[in-house]
Amino acid sequence: MTTENLIETLKTQIEGLIEDPKHFLVDVRIKPTNNIKVFLDSDEGLPLSALVQYNRKLYKQLEEGGLFPDGNFSLEVSSAGVDEPLKLHRQYAKNVGRYVEVTLADEAGTRLEGKLTAATEDGIVVETEAGKGKKKEMKQETILFTDIKTTKVQVKF
Repeated sequence: MTTENLIETLKTQIEGLIEDPKHFLVDVRIKPTNNIKVFLDSDEGLPLSALVQYNRKLYKQLEEGGLFPDGNFSLEVSSAGVDEPLKLHRQYAKNVGRYVEVTLADEAGTRLEGKLTAATEDGIVVETEAGKGKKKEMKQETILFTDIKTTKVQVKF
């Protein structure tokens, strides 16, 4: 089974395990060493107890399902942390009001930093600052999802 097929199979299994409609699958990655990483998120925060339950249920399914006949795999189920880029529209909607760094898919890899003010079906709106003091200007930048390479939430203190 190819890695892509294995990932699709795992995604189907994981989505079948998710009972809370606020929880959702973000990504599945498999390293050549059969280290499986599952990233979940939630509209209202994902408690550690939920991650533990998902991990236990999926681990049991993997052991019983025979995807790794020799049992040669490891499994990590975690929330999509701030170091992980946003991938799904649901994640963008959840993070409206937070500061983000958007890397555009242009040749220069242009970066924009600002406050995520909206997430539509087609893209996002980021409020950026230009200038300082009295010359400070706020601009609304509309960016289509097709023009985005990555978006990461920025932690501001």
